[in-house]
Amino acid sequence: MNGTTEIEAKGVAQAQPKAVPREQAFQPTIGLEVHAELKTRTKMFCDSLNDPDEQHPNVNVCPVCLGHPGTLPVPNRQAIEHVIKVGMALGANINETTKFDRKNYFYPDLPKGYQISQYDKPLVEGGMLKGVRIRRIHLEEDTADLKHAGGAAGGAGAGEKYSLVDYNRSGMPLMELVTEPDFRSADEVADFARELQMILRYLGVSDADMEKGQMRIEANVSLDMGPYVELKNINSFRAVHDAIEFELTRQEAAIRAGEPLHKETRGWDEAKRKTVAQRSKEDAHDYRYFPEPDIPPFETAVFGLDALRASLPELPAEKRVRFAREYGLDEKQVEILIGEPRMAGFFENAVSELQERLPGAKLLTLYNYLTSDLRGLMNQAGTDFGAAGESGALKVTPEHLAHLAVLIEEKKVTSRQAKDILAKVFETGADPEEIVKNENIGVSSDMGEIEAVIVAVIAENKAAVDAYRGGKTASMQFLIGQAMAKLKGRARPEMLKEMFEKGMK
Repeated sequence: MNGTTEIEAKGVAQAQPKAVPREQAFQPTIGLEVHAELKTRTKMFCDSLNDPDEQHPNVNVCPVCLGHPGTLPVPNRQAIEHVIKVGMALGANINETTKFDRKNYFYPDLPKGYQISQYDKPLVEGGMLKGVRIRRIHLEEDTADLKHAGGAAGGAGAGEKYSLVDYNRSGMPLMELVTEPDFRSADEVADFARELQMILRYLGVSDADMEKGQMRIEANVSLDMGPYVELKNINSFRAVHDAIEFELTRQEAAIRAGEPLHKETRGWDEAKRKTVAQRSKEDAHDYRYFPEPDIPPFETAVFGLDALRASLPELPAEKRVRFAREYGLDEKQVEILIGEPRMAGFFENAVSELQERLPGAKLLTLYNYLTSDLRGLMNQAGTDFGAAGESGALKVTPEHLAHLAVLIEEKKVTSRQAKDILAKVFETGADPEEIVKNENIGVSSDMGEIEAVIVAVIAENKAAVDAYRGGKTASMQFLIGQAMAKLKGRARPEMLKEMFEKGMK
């Protein structure tokens, strides 16, 4: 769906400016069209599986999504409910009556020769996110995926001029959100896109993974409301930002030089770090929209709007405020946690267990081990916060992390031991307290043993002792390391430092 015809209807000037003096500033005008693949069991209008991870081409297909003559589309109820929930989360208006339309154009990724979309009566209108007005949110079916022969890496078919079509994606439910042209910079666009991605994930309606094409952003970019350029095929937040920055610079240079600008579609060339012309931009009349004759208009009340509204989870904006208030985290720490819904839930469950076991414990210890040590182990192993029993799911539970924090807070283990214990929990799923008990890990309570080690280290390292007495404070770390090795980590460094200072007087 083209989100720009309303701008043209208001009489946007298309005349090209003459050369402009350098001191004159320009006002960027940017609007977005964001597509998101929805998480449903089946496709938008048929019973074929909606599986974005299917690797074998043309497996999840049927006569409906292949566009065979005589087939009839049946709308996916869950996809419609997903879009309604997004609208509610953004404070939008859910239209009482809505309908589907045919968007006509001929391209190999549309087997029917048209796309079932929504035109003048979308599911959702209005709403706002981060100060940006939402024009509409509607449903449509996704297109097939084209595989171009040869490709940049060559291989089979290298040099051939043809493309293969994979219809697994054809007919997947696709949500399109169109904003008003309220953005004034690339930074604002990237910030908005990240927030929208989080909302979609919190609602559970889409994974919105840009690298997998589950969320795609198209930006309509112009200066001083002149001819706009639609930027397409952008697959990361960084690319969105950089493409808009480049395009604004390109357009400004053209205007200052008195060169003509045209309404067109351009793509982002990541390798060359520039936008490149693709084709002229279509207008709405080029698609010859008309009501989809096989799907009559319907009322949204049949989807139980009150129940859908009541089912909305706590959204990122609300969670930010609560996490800062309840857990005493700073802005950066809060953003790291809420950026991943499952990690935010994991943290909350761990906090609950920790506060039950050790009221008043420092939550920062828990936060640090979650976002640094545990996250590092997960990244290395390719593990996520999936539910227990899922393939590749995390063996460490929130209770495990809370118990580790208890051991640290009660000074029963050192920080070095805590890291080793966490690695064992990650591998085995055993509780940290059981590991400490079964493997005799922990801080030694035998002061006689520790004092004997201190005496031995001082005697064995006369040069380091003399260097420390001579003012070389770095030698203390060496001595502490020697003692820790003898004690197999079963001592706190700060206690060893104190005992060394007494022993070397």
